[in-house]
Amino acid sequence: MFEYGGFPPHANYLFLGDYVDRGKQSLETICLLLAYKIKYPENFFLLRGNHECASINRIYGFYDECKRRFNVRLWKCFTECFNCLPVAALIDDKILCMHGGLSPDLTNLDQIRNLSRPTAIPDTGLLCDLLWSDPDRDVKGWGMNDRGVSYTFGADKVSEFLAKHDLDLVCRAHQVVEDGYEFFADRQLVTIFSAPNYCGEFDNAGAMMSVDENLMCSFQILKPAEKKAKFMSTKM
Repeated sequence: MFEYGGFPPHANYLFLGDYVDRGKQSLETICLLLAYKIKYPENFFLLRGNHECASINRIYGFYDECKRRFNVRLWKCFTECFNCLPVAALIDDKILCMHGGLSPDLTNLDQIRNLSRPTAIPDTGLLCDLLWSDPDRDVKGWGMNDRGVSYTFGADKVSEFLAKHDLDLVCRAHQVVEDGYEFFADRQLVTIFSAPNYCGEFDNAGAMMSVDENLMCSFQILKPAEKKAKFMSTKM
């Protein structure tokens, strides 16, 4: 990814979460990201995903990797770190980024700023939704989520949210999408997934989104087979 986007600090990065439970080298991945954060704190930003949670990565592989390669104490140290990660970012007051999506409890962006840290991820509520909710083309308003956690939301809720808070775009991750990125709600929301050939089980491309000083967004797409970047630009 850095080969295509440039290495810090020459390029600024915002990652949207789920650094672990995504393959056999979760430790290398999270350690590299944290090292960059320490080295370039003003150029490198990490948001929390739903897998940066002890109750989730205890089951889906990260705990076992830590235990097998080092010890459980290391996993506990990472849990303490994950509990401190921010859950949302605002780019130039116009692009709101998070791992999951919107929440019926979110009426003011100060609610996100006022979330206490360190904290575990609760089963319900604003913090849970920011990391777990999903857009759904077949839903109007709020719907039940097949994950068994949080909600789904329709295009109407995205439009309503952006208008209320004078935003241009919601940028989120949390779901595998075939082309690495996928728009929703008339390009008012975009899902970005940066891991091509996800876990060796999907034939998806990966993508990263670049935002210039004019808030022009462009996408670098990494195909799983040829490992070559393709470029597309779209103005928000």
